[in-house]
Amino acid sequence: MTIRVAVAGATGKMGQLATRLIEAADDLELHAGLDSRAPLTALDGADVVLDVTHPAASAAIVEHAVRGGIPVVVGTSGWSADRIVGIERLVRDTEGARAVLFVPNFSIGSVLGTAFAALAARFFDSIEVVEAHHAGKVDSPSGTAVRTAELMGEARAAAGEPPVAAPHVDQRARGQLVAGIPVHSLRMTGLLAEQRVLLGGDGETLQITHSTLSSSSYEAGILLALRRAPEAEGVSVGLDALLELGLGAR
Repeated sequence: MTIRVAVAGATGKMGQLATRLIEAADDLELHAGLDSRAPLTALDGADVVLDVTHPAASAAIVEHAVRGGIPVVVGTSGWSADRIVGIERLVRDTEGARAVLFVPNFSIGSVLGTAFAALAARFFDSIEVVEAHHAGKVDSPSGTAVRTAELMGEARAAAGEPPVAAPHVDQRARGQLVAGIPVHSLRMTGLLAEQRVLLGGDGETLQITHSTLSSSSYEAGILLALRRAPEAEGVSVGLDALLELGLGAR
C-alpha cells in the first residue's frame, strides 16, 4: 500500500529533506507540497500530513488535518504542553479524527539521549540543560529541550523524588525553568544542533550529550513517523512513542 503524504512547509530545509525521502521511497508518494501561500485544502485527500512549518502556521494546519480526518505528524517546534492538551480535546470531540504525532526531534540518537536523561534524573538533585542550534532557529527553548526537561520532571515525580533544586529563579541568566529545570539556549552561526544534559551529585557529575552533525540524522525518524502515523491513534508526543521506550504518560 502506498501512503500519500502532504508536506506543509515543503520549501523549507526539513520540508525539502522530507520530500526527497518520500520521492525515493517505494511505499510513499508525494500528494502535495505546500508553501506559505498554498491553501490548506491542498492537504485534503492525503493519507498523512507532515507539518514542518513554523509556530505561527502550525496550529491551523493541525486543526485542518484533524477536522478532515487525516493523520498528522507535527515536526514544528513551539508546541507547549497546554497547546497539545487543546489538540487532545479537539481530537476527542471531532468525529472521524485520526492520530496526531508531535515529534520534537526526528533524530533517533536525540530520542535516546532524552530517554537516558529521564532514566538518570531521579538519581541527581541538580540538573540543567544547555541546547544550541543554528542562528535561524526562531524558537527557544527548543522543543527537544522542553520535552527532555518535562520527562525528567515526570521521572522524578514517579519515583517520589522532589522537584529539582533550582535556586536563584529570579536570575534570568540561569535559564528558563521548564518543569523546574533550568534550560539555557544558544543560537549561533556555525552550529546545527546540540543538547547537553548536566546532572550533578555529591562528588560527581554526569553529562548526556547529543550532537547533530548532519540533517541526514533525521531521515530514519521521518520515515518511521510517516509509515506509522496512518495506523496510530490519539495524540502522542515524541518518537519514543513509536520506539516503545516507555517514556512519559502520553
